[in-house]
Amino acid sequence: MKGARSCPACGAAVEHYRNPFPTVDVVIELPRLGDPPPIVLIERRNPPLGWALPGGFVDYGESLEAAARREAREETGLAVELLALLGVYSDPARDPRQHNLSAVYVARAAGTPQAGDDAAGLGIFDPSRPPQPLCFDHGLILEHYLAWRRGQRPAAPVQE
Repeated sequence: MKGARSCPACGAAVEHYRNPFPTVDVVIELPRLGDPPPIVLIERRNPPLGWALPGGFVDYGESLEAAARREAREETGLAVELLALLGVYSDPARDPRQHNLSAVYVARAAGTPQAGDDAAGLGIFDPSRPPQPLCFDHGLILEHYLAWRRGQRPAAPVQE
C-alpha cells in the first residue's frame, strides 16, 4: 500500500510503502517409519500461543532457502535438507499480528530435535494428527503437505 509522509527535516511529501513481511515455514520430516513420516512442530513461546511449523522472518539480504535452513536450526537444532517448495501462503489474515506472507518448504532432517530460540517446546507428530491449537494457517498447510505426500498436489523443486 502506497502512502505519503512528511519529511521531518524539510516537510516535503515523501512516498512510503507498507508491504507484507516475508517469512518462511518448514515442514521437517524425520526419517522414521511411517507414511507420512513424522514431522517436527514447535510450541510457540510468544503470542500467538500454540503449535506451529518451525519458521520465522527472512532477514534483509537473505534468500528464502537460507532463511528456512536458519530458522529450522534456531528453533529445532536440526540441519535440514530442503526437498521442495510446498507453496506460498499470503492471506492477509493468516497472522493476527500483521500481514505476513510465507514460503513453505518441505525438508528432511536427521538427529534429535531440541527446542531453541523462541520455541517453548517441541514435539514429533503424525502430520495427520497434529496437536491443538495450531497457529496461523498451519492446519491448511499440513492439509496441503499431506496431499503433496499422496501425489495430489505438486510442489515446486527447490532452486538454489
